[in-house]
Order: sequence, then structure tokens, then C-alpha cells
Amino acid sequence: EPDVTIVSGLKDMVVSEGDDVTFRCQVSHDNARNVEWKLQDVALQNNEMNEISVEKGKIHTLTLKKVTEQDIGTITFQVGPHISTA
Repeated sequence: EPDVTIVSGLKDMVVSEGDDVTFRCQVSHDNARNVEWKLQDVALQNNEMNEISVEKGKIHTLTLKKVTEQDIGTITFQVGPHISTA
């Protein structure tokens, strides 16, 4: 299995309370496995508040819906040993 690396990392975002915010991270290969999103070191799951998806096979996105003050912190995208934060 090829070593998947991060081609384009996360960017810091500033949003207003109640808004949605989307983070994007591009990886080097399609169908990357062992991908994980975290907020303040807590793993995020795909649910009504967090939308996790993949666009065009390589662009992994995380949308936090209707953010609150509790959502302030570091977002981490990890694929294998490679990490990007915002």
C-alpha cells in the first residue's frame, strides 16, 4: 500500500458562533485509509454536528455545523504518521 502523504494542509479559520465551518485537507492518493479528524484531541465521528466526507477521492473535508464556543480549539487531520493542524 502506498504511503499516503498530505499534499495541502489545513488552514486556520475564524467563524462566528452559529455558523458552519469547513476544513479541507488534500492527500496524495485516492481511498486513503487510517484517516482521522480530531477537535482538541477528541476523535470526531460523522454525525448531525460533524460532516466528514471525501471529494474527488483525495480531498478530505470536515464541516462543523452551527459552531459554539465549545468548538474553539485545534482541529487535527491525520493520515498514517502525517498530521496537519489548524
